[in-house]
Amino acid sequence: MEELLEYDGLIYSIISKYPKRYDREDLYQVAMVGLIDALKHYNSQYNTKFSSFAYYYIVGEVNKYVRENSSLKISKSLIDLNKKIIKAKEIMTQKLGRVPTNLEVSLFLEIDEELINEAIIATDEVTSIDDSYEDIKSDDNETKAEVLDLRNEINKLNESEKKLIFARYFNELTQSETSDLLGISQVQVSRNEAKILQKLKTRL
Repeated sequence: MEELLEYDGLIYSIISKYPKRYDREDLYQVAMVGLIDALKHYNSQYNTKFSSFAYYYIVGEVNKYVRENSSLKISKSLIDLNKKIIKAKEIMTQKLGRVPTNLEVSLFLEIDEELINEAIIATDEVTSIDDSYEDIKSDDNETKAEVLDLRNEINKLNESEKKLIFARYFNELTQSETSDLLGISQVQVSRNEAKILQKLKTRL
């Protein structure tokens, strides 16, 4: 189990792409099932890192869970209504010189505003879910695997090492600014940074 916990960074980087309507703890547990399944099927003779191999098992398991447990049901009538709303907004925007309010759209279409809101919210949520799937599927596989490997190794660094790396490469601070932030000399920043980068390079 301790070995699996080393891949927390990999799991969280994957489940963070899904809409917030899904409970993160549930997604984490499902992702762990995928990780365990990957461990069962992994062969060390494969010419790939385990994290890269496990990525597809985890994503597959989480996607399966989301599809099976989604309570979102969009009726054809709401989908059709949303098409009318989009068309109405285009026409009204041209006439008004601005985007109309939902109330104005409801008056234009002679449809209750509450139904207008329901159609917009429902279809927007479906779009959000679909976009999340596309984000995951459209990522360049090789690059994605390399990024995940790097994130996983960064998560293994101690706190002071993490702070330095995040300051320099995520917050894009200069060595001087990093020195002030961490309370160490600029020379120490330079030396520690070189050691950490060498450590990451060796692990990767």
